[in-house]
Amino acid sequence: MSAEVIEDPRLRGRRFVFEDRDDAGHALAAVLREHVEGDAIILAIPSGGIPVAAAIASDLGIAMDLIIVRKLQIPFNPEAGFGAVTMDGEMFLNRQLLASLGLSSDDIEEAKNKAMREGRSRQRALLGDRRREPLNGRTVILVDDGLASGYTMLAAISEVRKEDPGRVIVAVPTGAGRTVQMVADAVDLLICLNIRGGPFAVADAYRNWYDLTEDEAVTFLRSVL
Repeated sequence: MSAEVIEDPRLRGRRFVFEDRDDAGHALAAVLREHVEGDAIILAIPSGGIPVAAAIASDLGIAMDLIIVRKLQIPFNPEAGFGAVTMDGEMFLNRQLLASLGLSSDDIEEAKNKAMREGRSRQRALLGDRRREPLNGRTVILVDDGLASGYTMLAAISEVRKEDPGRVIVAVPTGAGRTVQMVADAVDLLICLNIRGGPFAVADAYRNWYDLTEDEAVTFLRSVL
């Protein structure tokens, strides 16, 4: 059964509803405050999820860390993806899209290996040798700056579930309607303030949008971890 989905009806279908990721994080924190109690930890998906998660952690006084999962890039269109992979190699594939791409099993394996190499490199750059706190029995709040296809979040959820958390919550500022429902099937609660239909881009929820570089992400993390 799908988890409860909490949204802000005033924001449904609207674009440019948040000033930036920090603003969106504060808005999420105001909602999460009513739904999180006990031992909780926020896990951000880099890079866009980091500023959102940091604002939530600051407002609620909850520990924050990272979870590394990577998009599987389409070889001839690396800005787009056909799924996602965890750092132990578990893949979540958009099979409907794959059927139209004509990729071979070798193409998929190559994309997987590339994503895992990049993910491990990012993990070293962002976290060094530091190990994440245990998740067993805790409320885990997974945060990104939006849900487009949702496969990266599904990979993150699966990775977290392996550590036997007490409860898994996804909190995102914006998301595509169908994706929100798909992800809700995998968690205990999903908060998405700005749900939109039609052609969807995460960036369209923000008046001030830019891609964080890895250096910016490292600098940001040093100030909050």
